[in-house]
Amino acid sequence: MLDQTLSQFLLVGVTAASAIIAALWLGIVLWTYRDMRARSRDVLAQGAAALMVAVLNVFGLLIYVMLRPRETLAEAYERSLEEETLLQNIEEKPICPGCGRHSDARWQLCPHCHTRLKKSCPNCGETLDLSWTLCPFCAAPQTNMEGRGRRSAVVPVNGANGYVPDSLAVPMTAESMARNVEEDAALEFIDNDQG
Repeated sequence: MLDQTLSQFLLVGVTAASAIIAALWLGIVLWTYRDMRARSRDVLAQGAAALMVAVLNVFGLLIYVMLRPRETLAEAYERSLEEETLLQNIEEKPICPGCGRHSDARWQLCPHCHTRLKKSCPNCGETLDLSWTLCPFCAAPQTNMEGRGRRSAVVPVNGANGYVPDSLAVPMTAESMARNVEEDAALEFIDNDQG
């Protein structure tokens, strides 16, 4: 009787241990397959990794962990996005400080809002940044012809009336000022007509 009870306990213990080992083995194989799927699009490599772990069990898992690709496909995609963003920042196009639109590095004025972007060297005619005090092409010192501290009448930026600093301002000619006065008078006439 004691022998029979002991053999039943032993049978139950071996069966439970076998079930646990089989579940662990199956779990390792499935984990390997899913991990390889996240790291490679190659179906053959996914199957080979799962088969290696299925045949060699824990030793196959150790070999797989040593040989698997370092990063997942999602990590590689994120890294490529970061690299692309960095390259875009390096190759970033200049932007107009007045209207925020993209401008060309050779432009002296923004064609959209007429903000002064660059100046010409009076000596050699090369295009220079507004902040440069010396021409790097002919070594001529740059002076501000418009005079500092005074306000210039400028074309309104984005429809807002106001003044822009001389470094960014484009002086309006008498002709363009007269045209603006005529446009304002026409707008006032229309507004009065509706009221």
